[in-house]
Formats: sequence, structure tokens, C-alpha cells
Amino acid sequence: MNITWHGQTCFSLNFQKGKETINVLFNPVDKETGLKPVKKEPDILILTNGFEKKQSGFLIDGPGEYEIKGIVINGLYSFDNGSVDPNNTVYLLEGEDLKICHLGFLKQKELKKEQLDELGEIDILLLPIGKGAKEAVNIMSQIEPKIVIPMYYHVPGLKEKLEKLDSFLKILGIKSTESLAKLSVKKKDLLNQDPKIIILQN
Repeated sequence: MNITWHGQTCFSLNFQKGKETINVLFNPVDKETGLKPVKKEPDILILTNGFEKKQSGFLIDGPGEYEIKGIVINGLYSFDNGSVDPNNTVYLLEGEDLKICHLGFLKQKELKKEQLDELGEIDILLLPIGKGAKEAVNIMSQIEPKIVIPMYYHVPGLKEKLEKLDSFLKILGIKSTESLAKLSVKKKDLLNQDPKIIILQN
């Protein structure tokens, strides 16, 4: 599986099923954000905030269980001030024997037990950090994934004001990191791997 980050909470995930490549796109950005939109049309389009669809592909925009082209997707409710957040869905994807969690624009400072039970063991966590690095670290420690990919933080050109990546890394005691254009990973790569942070270029 390959993961590419396009800024904010927008990711492309490419799953291989035999000779077929299945492309999943999360939260496409538009040019008003100051970032470069994704031109390629996905097979599956997932919106964590349920905003207007601007691209083709099988659309998933809320909680529920789905299976498209062998990719199993579970949309979970998230919460804001104790109530269900109508503007954010947490997604769990399973493909190529990997479990990937995209937290969207999560507002919770910690996850509820029932959420953690539904997520189970996560291989790759796409973690928003721009609205509170300390809270993001707390969420990460609850989930305990094999790989964490930070998202939704300040990058050059972005118009929205968000915390910088350095704030998150400083809490973890990480002084320097190498960034990748994309992450290519298989389940066997994670079997004996210690948890780590992967920084993707946008």
C-alpha cells in the first residue's frame, strides 16, 4: 500500500488487489486553501466532514460500514463537548491486511472506551495535530499504532492558521526527522517494528 499526503487532512491511499490498484481519496483540498488540489479521480472518495462532493468515485460521507472493491471501511462517530459531532467522522480502513485510522478533524481531547474498542489494533494512524499538539499526543498514546503520520498542521502556502509540526515533535522529544514523498508499506514490514513517526511531504 502507498500513502501520499496532499496537505491538511487530504490523503491518497493506493491499495493493490492482484493487478488492480484501488485509489482512496480523503478530504480533497481546493485551491482556496492555498494548496494544490488532487486532479486524479479516486475509486473511493471519503469525506470526514460530509462537505460537498467535488470529485467522482464511490462516496462515503458519514458513519456506517462499507465494503468496496475488497476495502472494508467503518465510519465511527466522534464527539464534541460530549455530544456527537455532526461535522466529523473517524474512519477505519482495512486493506492488504493493514488497518488504517483517519481521525479527520477530531475535536476530542481523548477517545472514549467504545471508540477504542471499535478501532482495535491500528497499524497506521493519520493524526491531526494543528489544533492541539498535547491533545494529539494523548490520542496517539491511547491508540498505540505502529506508524503515526501527522496531518492538519501548518505548511507553507496554507491560509488556515494551525500549529507547526515542531510543536508536536518537541513534546515527543524528536529533534530531527526525515520526510518522505510517500509511504510504501506492507503488513510484514510492521511485524517486528517499534512504533514510529513518519513525516510526509505535501
